[in-house]
Amino acid sequence: MQGKTAMLLAGVTIAAAACAVRSMPEPSEGRAIYEADCAQCHGPAGRGDGPWAGSYDPAPADLTRLSHNGVFPRAEVLSVIDGYDRTGLPGKEMPEFGLLLEGPTVPVDVGDGVLTPTPRPLAALLAYLESIQAE
Repeated sequence: MQGKTAMLLAGVTIAAAACAVRSMPEPSEGRAIYEADCAQCHGPAGRGDGPWAGSYDPAPADLTRLSHNGVFPRAEVLSVIDGYDRTGLPGKEMPEFGLLLEGPTVPVDVGDGVLTPTPRPLAALLAYLESIQAE
């Protein structure tokens, strides 16, 4: 009986760990990525006023104003960050963040109700950017 209990507890522990990794990250996880990779250009508060912003024409985007009519464009934001689609965007100098594409994936609803497997660091940055949108 003890063996079965130990196996059951081990199974529950593994399942809990798997669920923890596969859940959508909190904005605080994305904030650390933002501060390391984005703040130099977009500024500490995301308003496009970072210390390197003056080096670019046009200036980096104000990331606190990405929502349109109260809807955060998740698919569009993911495409710009990962470098997939920057068609018609000013500031094509923005680097592609390939390292954000590595690691385990989490399911992200990109706005169409379909959960899309997205690398966790990229999903974390998305969660942070969504959290800093101006009212």
